[in-house]
Amino acid sequence: MLWYRCSQKDFGACLRTKQSTEIRSFGASTQDLLDLVDWLTANQCAAVAMESTASYWKPVFNILEGYDLNPMVVNAQHMKQVPGRKTDVKDAEWISDLLMNGLLKPSFIPNRRQRELRELCRYRKSLIVDLGAEKNRLQKMLEGANIKLSGTISDINGKSGKALLDYIVSGEIFDDEAYERLLAEKLISKRLKAPKKQLIKDMQGCISPIQAKMIKVIRTHISELEAHIKELNDDISNHLNEEEENAVELIKDIPGISDTSAQTIVSIIGTDMSRFPTSGALCSWGGLCPGNHESAGKRKNGRTNKGNKLLRSTLVVCAHSAVLKKDSYFGEMYKRIASHRGRKRAIVAVAHAILQIIWQLLKKNERYEDLGSDYFEKKNHKNKLVSTLKKLENFGITLMPEQLAQVAF
Repeated sequence: MLWYRCSQKDFGACLRTKQSTEIRSFGASTQDLLDLVDWLTANQCAAVAMESTASYWKPVFNILEGYDLNPMVVNAQHMKQVPGRKTDVKDAEWISDLLMNGLLKPSFIPNRRQRELRELCRYRKSLIVDLGAEKNRLQKMLEGANIKLSGTISDINGKSGKALLDYIVSGEIFDDEAYERLLAEKLISKRLKAPKKQLIKDMQGCISPIQAKMIKVIRTHISELEAHIKELNDDISNHLNEEEENAVELIKDIPGISDTSAQTIVSIIGTDMSRFPTSGALCSWGGLCPGNHESAGKRKNGRTNKGNKLLRSTLVVCAHSAVLKKDSYFGEMYKRIASHRGRKRAIVAVAHAILQIIWQLLKKNERYEDLGSDYFEKKNHKNKLVSTLKKLENFGITLMPEQLAQVAF
């Protein structure tokens, strides 16, 4: 059995058997990792455990998973050493003891193809974040030039917005004649957010040559990012297999989940729900469950754990969209929780419910059916009737037996 502690350039490995313990150091290059494999196979190593240290475990895992070594990645927090007795050698001996006694719980590591799909989705999200930052930067630059397009058109990066920005950076004055010309050439829409006079008024700014140049650079960067995102969308769609495509179609039925979000969720959790015994186990792995912190019979602050950052952030964004749908289960759930727990906790609770539903859909291969906004009322119908009768009694109103018989409990 092996435990290893890695860094960017080298790592230490401890090979432990019942008879002996041997500690060696290896480099992080591919050839050094192949030497590690030869050393392990020559000593008939049965299992390999490694810390999930940043991304340094990935090259080692990529090599070891091709051999019969049963590699596992373990959360470093689950194998803490006694404080004050920490060295790399002591860590190696301690964690190898845990591995030999079966006290280590392996982390969920998908296969190589799914890991590549996850990398594509993670990079696409990074580019989308960068695209949003560039659009905000463009808007800030226009405000600095006293051009009020944000209140004039709904999207400054749409067709009409791009035509108006081209006119701004050209240095020409935007007047009635320019407006009619752009309208005749169908470069701007007839149904803009503001009327003609307001548009001409908002376009009269004081833009300098430096600001015009910066606007050009920002717009070029926005176009490049949009092209990269479109290319990644095609790559992700081509990378999905038939089972994953079916899972994406099932998840898309849930309110608030778009095609992009569904692809990201499937790339993280996969399609095989047998690796998560219950929906609660999946939610805990995703970092959407309340933490357990109880001592001396008192329950203390139970914050959610970190979980998978990409899954958590994606579901929170989906939850913000889901609660906006009228007459939906998620909207009513959000209102009930936000009234006494706050909006942020309510959003996390909705994201938790969405992930539970996703587990059920993928586990049973069923389509999503919304419970409706009246779900909680139907569920608590009897309790509400009893409460209402008590309120009537407090006001001195007593129903006759024949009237009570007509009440449906």
